[in-house]
Amino acid sequence: MKEITGDLSAAGLKIAVVVSRFNSFLTEQLVKGAEDAFLRMGGAEKDVVLVRVPGAYELPLAAAKLAAKKYDAVVCLGAVVQGATAHADLINQATAKAFSEISIATGVPVLDGVVAAENLEQAVERCGTKQGNKGFSAMQSAIEMANVMKKLKV
Repeated sequence: MKEITGDLSAAGLKIAVVVSRFNSFLTEQLVKGAEDAFLRMGGAEKDVVLVRVPGAYELPLAAAKLAAKKYDAVVCLGAVVQGATAHADLINQATAKAFSEISIATGVPVLDGVVAAENLEQAVERCGTKQGNKGFSAMQSAIEMANVMKKLKV
């Protein structure tokens, strides 16, 4: 059986990163993680573009526009912390569904790097401390999926 897998080489890939400005003290750490992953895996700084949007709810619109361009993958970064209402759940569900729909419609991987946390402590842990950095892991997945998609086009 022939097996198709992606590798973790970012060399030659063009990746777009979309980040929410809301909760910027968290999302800036995600951006640093994503950039670190891209460069460590052989990507060139000129091949990654950063787009800033107001909040997590705006991520899918920018991601859709970028996926329609010449990018190999789009990484979406944000931080949504649960409050006293169900607002965070609505945002998280809407964005996750939209990222998947954009990926399927365009054939371009759109990775969900939105931290969904019940409280601020959990969010901080997922933005570069105890639980790693979701920006780094989202970029790793973007690189791997971009390479898988290139192999599937052959």
